[in-house]
Amino acid sequence: MDFRVRSDNQKTEFRVAHFRVTSTKEGPNEQIKSEIHAHHFFYSKGIVHKEFVPPGQTVYQTFYLHVLERLRNRVRRVCGEIADKLFLHHDNAPSQTSFAVREFLAQNKITTLPHPPYSPDLAPCDFFLFPKLKTHLKGHHLGTVENVQAAATRALNNISSEDFLHCYEEWQQRWNRCIRSQGACFEGDKL
Repeated sequence: MDFRVRSDNQKTEFRVAHFRVTSTKEGPNEQIKSEIHAHHFFYSKGIVHKEFVPPGQTVYQTFYLHVLERLRNRVRRVCGEIADKLFLHHDNAPSQTSFAVREFLAQNKITTLPHPPYSPDLAPCDFFLFPKLKTHLKGHHLGTVENVQAAATRALNNISSEDFLHCYEEWQQRWNRCIRSQGACFEGDKL
């Protein structure tokens, strides 16, 4: 089997990178599709936490709570200066908006930034992270899921802190355009 990586732009999440991995068996018209999901949490200086979702695992609230706990511990260990000032921007997926997750975030004083539905221009993964990953991964035949994960990790590690800072500046500009347009739809720089 040979794995080919494609980015899936249908996901509009700040911290979840979603890759579709298609493997093709030898023989005519035989295709097996599987997906690799990864949680990537970043801030203006770079990636602070990343982990791949085990194959076959569905991200329900319980699983996501464990991810958030690992994120919180990692931030305390690696980025102590922001540990008490966490702001989390994620989409409106059920696992992220469940009562248990909202309660965990409130108990741990983690502020959640709202994400308007159907607003990929306001999702840093869509305008920043996915294009960076696509540049490095698209069209490569990586052979195994482990190779896909390793290539994605290398690509993320190669993004400079200046690029992350620029992402946050651009995100702020996009929010300002949204405010100026009074929430009307716009794409890219059109306003």
